[in-house]
Order: sequence, then structure tokens, then C-alpha cells
Amino acid sequence: MNHRRIAAIAALFVIGWAPPSRAQSPAPARTFTVASPDGRIVAALTLADGRLRWSATRDGVAVITPSRLGFTFRGAPPLGDSLELADSSHAESDETFSLPLGEVARVRDQHRELRVRVAERSALQRTFWVALRVFDDGLGFRYELPAQLNLTSFEIVEELTEFAMADDAKAWWIPANIRVPDRQEMLYSTSPVSKLDTVHTPLTMQTSTGTMVVIHEADLEDYAGMYVVGRSESRTLRITLARWADGTAVKGRTPFVTPWRTVQLADSPERLVPSVLGLKLNPPSRIADTRWIHPMKYDGIWWGMHVNTMTWASGAKHGATTANAKRYIDFAAANGLGGTLVEGWNLGWDTDWMKTGGSFSFTKAYPDYDLSGVAAYARAKHVSLIVHNETGTFVENYERQLDSAFALYRSLGVTAIKTGYVNDTTNPGGNAHQSQYMVRHQRKVIETAAKYGITVDAHEPIKDTGERRTWPNMLTREGARGQEYNAWGGEGGNPPEHETMLFFTRMLAGPMDFTPGIFNLTISRSGTNVPRRPEEARPRSTLAKQLALYVVLYSPMQMAADLIENYEGQPGFQFIRDVAVDWDTTRVLHGRIGDDVIVARKTKGKDEWFIGGITDEAARTIDVALDFLPKGRRYEAEIYADGAGANWRDNPLALTITKQRVSSATQLRIAMAPGGGQAIRIHPVR
Repeated sequence: MNHRRIAAIAALFVIGWAPPSRAQSPAPARTFTVASPDGRIVAALTLADGRLRWSATRDGVAVITPSRLGFTFRGAPPLGDSLELADSSHAESDETFSLPLGEVARVRDQHRELRVRVAERSALQRTFWVALRVFDDGLGFRYELPAQLNLTSFEIVEELTEFAMADDAKAWWIPANIRVPDRQEMLYSTSPVSKLDTVHTPLTMQTSTGTMVVIHEADLEDYAGMYVVGRSESRTLRITLARWADGTAVKGRTPFVTPWRTVQLADSPERLVPSVLGLKLNPPSRIADTRWIHPMKYDGIWWGMHVNTMTWASGAKHGATTANAKRYIDFAAANGLGGTLVEGWNLGWDTDWMKTGGSFSFTKAYPDYDLSGVAAYARAKHVSLIVHNETGTFVENYERQLDSAFALYRSLGVTAIKTGYVNDTTNPGGNAHQSQYMVRHQRKVIETAAKYGITVDAHEPIKDTGERRTWPNMLTREGARGQEYNAWGGEGGNPPEHETMLFFTRMLAGPMDFTPGIFNLTISRSGTNVPRRPEEARPRSTLAKQLALYVVLYSPMQMAADLIENYEGQPGFQFIRDVAVDWDTTRVLHGRIGDDVIVARKTKGKDEWFIGGITDEAARTIDVALDFLPKGRRYEAEIYADGAGANWRDNPLALTITKQRVSSATQLRIAMAPGGGQAIRIHPVR
């Protein structure tokens, strides 16, 4: 008999396990609890009626009522019924780790952990652990499937995990489809939990008592991305998983661990940020020396494609020419930007590339683009050339070229790439965008890039689950409805409330490459300055709000996204020159989901703060205390505010720039126009 099985059976008898018999009465329910370090959150694992369930309370009030755990498999019985306790243990940890770059410089990981192992009383005697960690800001749990005789290789059809909400909370969500299309680029809706269908995570909710609850996942490495599914008129949410083309969710072998299922908890929306729960549940960095990983601001040949002044394909309006790339590099160098992005430089764009993306080359350039020459020019100007790799989700074609392409980039001094996966499923294959197949692929890209000293900005990505702690070269990603929808998107672009929802939903997963900084806010798709009507697709934003987004929507790569000629003679561009992209501290000063956000961030390693405030379609005036500034020091605030009569509809460009002496005792009044905002730099008085 296998020694692991012997040990498991021995452990069962130690705790009083006995084989079932018809005369034997059901075992009494067993409940194991673990509390957060501050005692406010108590989570429990309960074994009753042969099933293991989990639950959680906060301040003695139920948040999650007993919820099912387990799996269904292809070709094997479900795992989750007829269970008996096999083992349990408690542990605790308190350590602090540094981030090479982030919303904060250091993260304290203080938690208590409960581990419970259960085994089937059936002939199969399969077994699994549930590990449950509780922090002051939430909890995470995952399954661990040890190596065992009757569970070796397996195919998971569904995960039975549930979140039985104690309250019919208000939810902010975007719809999901586990097959196709699998878009994250949707506008947010609100509804009670009992009205949810299938939605993406993070799923942000607020209970009737005001408690914030956010469901997400962490450490997604070799598993399918999860969605949350509602049940008609029920508060019980369950997990479903993205699919391989054959309908399977997860393929694996024991020993095997799942991602962590996370529940972030807070007293108010402002306390949700900075969200570092997912980082605490990911392994430490696998890159020993991270000094080569740098945040940056960048410009690039991108917005022109969306407003139709340039094309990705070759021809009269081809954007990725040597001359045009050098023009953008010159602008970056002159304005203190760290990088220049060039899209459409490589062969493969001249056909319907969403159908023929298998012909993309990631090493061969169009005749009018000198890759090595442009790279050398960028190096001489101390600007990082960012190489775009669009795949059209022809993943196999990309993987065949990964090493040769990355080796070439490294030899040219290129240390940053932007990837793209514009399609609903993989080509060929038809695997879902968030499937285990794509999770494996994008992890392979990150790891291969690290081997060659390259950082990654992923578009149309796998959701962020905190892997940037493990692979810090994974700088940022899209994974939401970004700025480009303001050029061509349906529904007239993003509504003014959109970014105030992003901050408390998608941004809780991690950094986003939103691409702010559009200054020509009425530009037409023909590239001319013919004003567009408010109902057409254009940024529903004032100029001050575009500046504020650099502070509000965190990313270690921030793009000055407009055509560079639109920055000429613009005093507001000074804020983009000055704003930091890496932070010591983040504090939310005010926030209401869908209404407004005001956030303050301290520049890493400097006595300097930036404040960004944004609002929805309503004008708002909010007073905020600057008590986070050191006492006894004098500072100057450079304030970029909406000008007189500013509003997103017909006067988006009105901007005033003023200076004001401030200190820790200052109450700063932040006035924002409809669809507007305010951007502030605070530095010591010289």
C-alpha cells in the first residue's frame, strides 16, 4: 500500500475516525475557526452532513453564511460529499516585504491560518486540504490536492465553491461569458446580488450596513480564470471557470493547488485602496535582482490609429516609420518621458490579422521601419523603445518566436514590450480568453521576458491576480474598458462616471494601462479638429480630469497618450512631466463608487505628494485635510483645476493653474466641474 495512503489512514484513526456502518449515526458537526489579527474577521470551516463548508463574520455580523466547497470531475465522481475529518492545524505569520514598484513601497503580511484536511468515506478515499488565511483586510482560501492513489491525473469540469452572501448587497459588475465572447472591456452596471448573472471579478459589493465586500482570486498560475455566477432571486453566488475548447476547465496532476479565492473587507470604499491582499497571497519574487525593472512614463504611436491619422498596416498613413518613431523619441527625450511605444512596425498587419494573425513576425520589420536603427536612436536619447507584439491570439505562432524575438530585442537594448490578444478565443483551438491554456501562455511570456531582462505591458490580458509580486517584470496591463473607446467605442465612449467605478472595481486587482492624457478632447476620427457632438465617441472628460487620472488610476507605466503635436504650447503638460509613477504611500481622501474619487500618493523616495480628484457628470466641491503631510513643514501646491465654465460637454479645455502655500493643517477645497477633476503636485517650499 502507498505510504501516503497509510499515513492518511493512520491520521484518521488518531482523531477518532471509524468506517461507516448502517447502524452508525451521523457524525456531529465539527467547526474550526480562525480570526484576523485584529479580531474583527472570523472565518470558519464546518464539516457537517458529510460536506465541508466555509463562512465568515465581521464584527460579529455574518458576511458569508455556510457555503459549499468541492469539485466535479470528468470521468470520476464529484469530490465534496461523504467527507470525514482527517487533520487540522493552525499557524500565524507576521512579516513585511518590499515591492520593487507599486502603490506602496512595503507590505505587511500579518495573518492567521487554518488548515483542514478531509477524506472521503467511500471506497475511493480521495482527500484534499482547504487552507484558510485571515488578514485584517480580508481572507483567502484555496484547495490543495495531495498526491494519492485514486486522484492522479484529473480534469475538473467545475469548481463547487460558493459565496452565500448574508446580505442582498449592492454590486458593481461587468458581464462575463465563460465561452465567447470573453470581454473585460465593458461598462459597469449596478444591481443587488440577487439579480446577478455571470460576472467578472473583482466583484465589488456594499452591504446594507455599509461594509464593503470584494470577491476576487490570487496566484492564478496553472488554472482557469474564475467568474462569479448568481442564481435567480438568491444571494448565493457560485464559481464557474473559463473553458478549454473541449469544455474542460482545468487539467492537472496531483500534487496540485488552486488559486486563492479572496474576499476583501472594509468599512467604506475609501478603505479598499490600496488593495494588497492579492500580493500577500502570491509567492515572493522569483527575480533575485530587480534593479533592471523600472517604471516609466511614455509616449507612442497609438492614438493616431484610433483617430485615423495613422494605420498599423503599411501604406500612405503607416504610423511605424523610422522618421515618425524618431519624432516621438525626440519628444519623449525633451520632456522627461522614459519610453516610446511603436505599434504596427512588424510584418503581418496588411491582411485581416484577426483571421490571419498566424503570419505575424515579431522580428521582421516593414521596409519603412529600421528596428535596429530606431532602437539605437532611442538608446542614444536615453529613451526605452517599447516593442508592440500583437498576436491576434494566434498563441502558437507567438510562442514559436518568443525566444528569438526576445533575444533580438535584448541585443538591441530593448527592455520593454506591449503584448496584445485581440480576439475572443485562441486561434487555432478556440480556447477561452481566460482559460487555463491562456493562463499558461501568458505566464510563459512573463517568465521568458524575465529571462531576457524585459518588462511586460499586457493588453487583452489574463486578469491581474497579484503575480507582479512573483514576477515584478509584469508591470501593468489593460483588462478593462480603456481610453480607446473614447475614440471609436460604441455608446458614445466612456461615460463620466466610468473611471470613478474603475477605481473601486477593476483597479482593486492591480495596475491598469488606461492611457490617459488626451488634450484634444473634441477631435474627430478623421484627425481634423472638427468638434464632435457630446453624444459621439470622444473623451467625456475635462482637461483637468485627464491630468488627475495619472494619480487616480495607478500604473507603473503611464502613457502621454495623445498625438504629440496636441501637447505643443499646453501649460497643463507640465503636470505630466512632473507626475510620479512609483509610490511610497497611497491614501484615499474621499470616494463614492460611481460619483467621485480623491486620492493622494507620495512619490517613492521623495518628500513630494500628488493628489488626483475626479467626478462623474455632476459638479462637486469637496474639502480634504492635508494632515498626511509632516507637521511643521511648509509646502507649495501646484493646482491644475477646471476653469470657469468648464464641463465635459461643451467646454472641456478650460484649465486654471495656480499655486498655494499649504501645510498639514490645511483644508484644501477641491472643486470639480461636470465630468471634471483636479490634479495637484505638493512639494516643499524652496
